[in-house]
Amino acid sequence: MFESLKNLADKATDLAREHGDVLGQGLEKVGDVIDDHTDGKYSGQIDTGVEKAKDFLRNLDGDRKPAE
Repeated sequence: MFESLKNLADKATDLAREHGDVLGQGLEKVGDVIDDHTDGKYSGQIDTGVEKAKDFLRNLDGDRKPAE
């Protein structure tokens, strides 16, 4: 069972590496939707969370890439 979970995690990581740009765009859109639903009350926290998630995606391959 552990091996199948590891394989699933590896596949998810590979997909995130291949499609990180699309995932980053999706994170931005989700952040905007949440920000709209909270009437901007948590804008700073939402932006920080989105940026940290995008940084995580950029660093999946171990190479540090500058934030966009």
